[in-house]
Amino acid sequence: MSARADVFAGVVPFVRTAELRSFGRAAAELGVTTAAVSKAVRRLEDDLGVRLLERSSRQVALTRAGAVFLERCRPALLGVQGARDAVRGAAREPHGELALTLPVILAPFVVPGLGRLRAQYPRLAFRVHLSDRIARLAEESYDVAIRMGALADSDLVARKLRATRWVTVAAPSYLARHGTPRAPAELAAHDCLRFVGPSGKPRDWVFTDGDRAAPRAVHGSLLIDHGAYLLAAAEAGHGVCQVLDFMVTGALATGALVELLAGASAAGPPIHAVTTPARAATASVRAALAYLVDALRA
Repeated sequence: MSARADVFAGVVPFVRTAELRSFGRAAAELGVTTAAVSKAVRRLEDDLGVRLLERSSRQVALTRAGAVFLERCRPALLGVQGARDAVRGAAREPHGELALTLPVILAPFVVPGLGRLRAQYPRLAFRVHLSDRIARLAEESYDVAIRMGALADSDLVARKLRATRWVTVAAPSYLARHGTPRAPAELAAHDCLRFVGPSGKPRDWVFTDGDRAAPRAVHGSLLIDHGAYLLAAAEAGHGVCQVLDFMVTGALATGALVELLAGASAAGPPIHAVTTPARAATASVRAALAYLVDALRA
């Protein structure tokens, strides 16, 4: 037998013809013409130097060499089909390391549930990077990034996870000592606990003013760059703070914090998950996006 790059050339048409005893039925199953099947088998016979099939106007029959060749080819074709099925199955099932980057403020809502995601997909592992810096997905090898705020135009694939709202809160103990502000202007008389963002500057608070949102400068005795501890200070009665709604769902439900100025509450930054188009097509990223939608559900 001559050396060939494609050792399977003509093998599949031969096997189907031999099994079905018909060039026409083999061609119909393979989605090609009868002439194409016949030519492929003839080329295989020429390459092997033996006749594999006896042809007549009424039927196709195996020669002795053809029967031996068929017996040896079947296991090889089954092995190739099994390998294809295994690879397709792996591609459909989330697996390998999934790299996520997200703001620190979202970690309590995303990280605890990763165990449930892995229980669903045991071949999945995670690498999580917490940072308020905007990561460059293509350059830093992250599969998915969670971003807060308006998205710049780009080639990235974005999935909106939720809308948010700015909520102003204080502990009942603080309000008992200092009274309850009834309008944003009254915050000037209160101790306002402020969050310091990645820029290093305290964030102004935001309230609605008619149909538009307007920033308001506030002042107080605490500046901090960690949202969880900002809330801890507020719950301890240190002062008033403004955070995003999802951060205080539990504290409002238990009464540890009380919402203030609800009528002037303004919309907060939307939260999106972003990924590259190539990664968006993978089973692992599709599973991650579905999980994130559920984890951050409003």
